[in-house]
Amino acid sequence: MHDILTWNPFANPVLPVGDWVADFVRWLVTNYRFVFQAMKAPIDTVLSGVEYGLRSCPPMIFIALVFLFAWQVARLRVAIFVAVAFILIGLIGAWPEAMTTLAIIITSVVVCCVVGIPVGILIAQNDLLQDILRPVLDFLQTIPSFVYLVPIVMLFGIGNVAGVVVTIIYAVSPLIRLTNLGIRQVRHDLVEASNAFGASRWQSLVKVQLPLARPTIMAGISQTIMLSLSMSVIASMISVTGLGQMVLRGIGRLDIALATTGGLGIVLIAMVVDRISNGFGQSSRDRLHKSWIEAGPIGAIRRLFAHTRALYAPVRVAKKVEQPQGGQSM
Repeated sequence: MHDILTWNPFANPVLPVGDWVADFVRWLVTNYRFVFQAMKAPIDTVLSGVEYGLRSCPPMIFIALVFLFAWQVARLRVAIFVAVAFILIGLIGAWPEAMTTLAIIITSVVVCCVVGIPVGILIAQNDLLQDILRPVLDFLQTIPSFVYLVPIVMLFGIGNVAGVVVTIIYAVSPLIRLTNLGIRQVRHDLVEASNAFGASRWQSLVKVQLPLARPTIMAGISQTIMLSLSMSVIASMISVTGLGQMVLRGIGRLDIALATTGGLGIVLIAMVVDRISNGFGQSSRDRLHKSWIEAGPIGAIRRLFAHTRALYAPVRVAKKVEQPQGGQSM
């Protein structure tokens, strides 16, 4: 009786999942590492180009361009906040690292959008595919982020490119889920009405479903941005440079000043990118029923030219009236 009560069927692992995964990764490294190195090349090209452009641009010119861009896609108040945030990043001494982190985030989010939005659209149109991918997305979204580091280092090496790959794997799941959710929440009667008026399946998707699902998709992009920034500190453990490296060095040296500087830079970049991405999700009602080119600096320039034409229009009309009279007097 005592032996039955003390019997532990889980004393020895029956399913050595860890060993199976390790063997699988070693098999990939041995036979197909060249495939992952080939995948690394385009990411490295894009990341290097973005980082070179950001770090080589003079800070004040960069702030001015970002200010105009934020004003165009969002509001003047958001543009002022963005400019102040980047000025603070420069004043605390984290400008070069912030540009590197921003390049990594931009590259990661762009790749996540290129992959995540089409996959979300596909699983929104196919229930079977959604059932197949749901456990995969659950796995990617819930597994601790540190677990990604070991296989990624074995397949891609260390450095910023490996950090981009880790960030993409970690941050793409919310975008896929929310794209799927946004399209499925579109009212069926609206889709049926578009089909009744002769719209094809592609036209119904582009002109009805995606515009109505845009707020939900933009929420997914915002979640992806936040997860990408949270991954920047963890990815610094595989030699990813930027603000995350500052935080990691501060932790290793117990240097609270260095860790605080890097952490504050990450917070400011997160707020800036989130405000700008929310500007893309604004509807025409949020812009007071103005089109995109009627708002921001482009709209201000258009209004200025229209006002100038209105001022000089009477002068031009008077000159045209006087010219025939002058010809008759001659």
